[in-house]
Amino acid sequence: MTTTASRQADLIERAQALFPGGVNSPVRAFRSVGRPPLVLEAGDGPRVRDADGRWYLDYIGSWGPAILGHADPAVIGAVVGAIGRGFALGATSPAEVELGEAIKAAMPSLERLRFTSSGTEAVMSAVRLARGATGRDLIVKFGGGYHGHADAMLVDAGSGLATLALPGSAGVPDGAARDTVVVPFGDADAVAAAFARHPGRIAAVIVEPVAANVGVIAPPAGFLEALRSLTTANGALLIFDEVITGFRVAHGGAQARYGVTPDLTTLGKIVGGGMPVGVYGGRADLMANVAPEGGVYQAGTLSGHPLTMTAGLATLQALKPERYERLEAAGAALEAGVNEAIAESGREACVARVGSLLTLFFLAKPPRNAEEALTADREAYARFFAAMLDAGVLPPPSQFEAWFISLAHGPRDIEATLGAVRGALQG
Repeated sequence: MTTTASRQADLIERAQALFPGGVNSPVRAFRSVGRPPLVLEAGDGPRVRDADGRWYLDYIGSWGPAILGHADPAVIGAVVGAIGRGFALGATSPAEVELGEAIKAAMPSLERLRFTSSGTEAVMSAVRLARGATGRDLIVKFGGGYHGHADAMLVDAGSGLATLALPGSAGVPDGAARDTVVVPFGDADAVAAAFARHPGRIAAVIVEPVAANVGVIAPPAGFLEALRSLTTANGALLIFDEVITGFRVAHGGAQARYGVTPDLTTLGKIVGGGMPVGVYGGRADLMANVAPEGGVYQAGTLSGHPLTMTAGLATLQALKPERYERLEAAGAALEAGVNEAIAESGREACVARVGSLLTLFFLAKPPRNAEEALTADREAYARFFAAMLDAGVLPPPSQFEAWFISLAHGPRDIEATLGAVRGALQG
């Protein structure tokens, strides 16, 4: 149990005096699960340590980047070597070129690309590029899809908004919201209807090919293919937001796993090796519209930071095909064990999984879209979370976030996790 007289409690109190809600990103506040936030000061493989010295088996995984586990020696060694050469030097570094080439090799649809410092920036830039290239203004997104905190993307978004039960965000002007068309995830007919209602006005459809910000929701069969056909037929662009799924659900991302090629892709998380990063890229003719070649402006003082590029390259070099087989096996073992625990407990709950992304929903069956996901029993999840934390396992502090399995999670870790799950569901 969390103690009241502790270094952690002191740090939480000091953080609350500094930061809104005591945190620098809302979901870290743990409010939806009714626990004090954690202050984490170290990570090692599949575990993290809080400020009072307690270790937890970790399934937050830095919200996705820690696919190798925490403090991977090869990544640390590469970054330490890069530090001696200085930080950002104000011009292109060799590491930018090398990481860009590695990304392009894994995702050939990114014929050209541009680094940013966050996934939000990458999406914001891709949307601007889509509008600039097509001369259109409207963007179609899906209910519960979280594409960062740019104004137009906070309409019916998931992630922290879903966690905190917020309908949107104050400060977003009506004009920004007016240019965003929201339809249900998985509903190709609704997308077709949007094109029919707004002929010649939709610049792009943006989608998380695997929804992962209202919990994990796999795309229904044929859905991504339908988006590809509809956008092509209507002169719009298809943007895959693979900030979470890129290098996570397959080496080539969801576009490789499902065999659908978008016009533009956004990346983040894993390609930075745990450091701040964003990427957008796609067809060469589209990227030629980006300044200084074209008239679509985007810039960033610290974009392509050498330390980030070095960490990302070391991470991608470690992600060999056989390692994805291990991730798939670990995900399947965790899914099967949680399903067994659910059956033993008699609880109304289910598991949704794609590769090493997983969500335990307190629902009778896996949701098909955000509307169904948001009916999950949040109080039941909060009780489950508390029991797991007390047992030394750290799942995400929200019913609507994915669990991230890493290559550092071995069979004993999975079994220990399942023991905690069985106890939490029986409680």
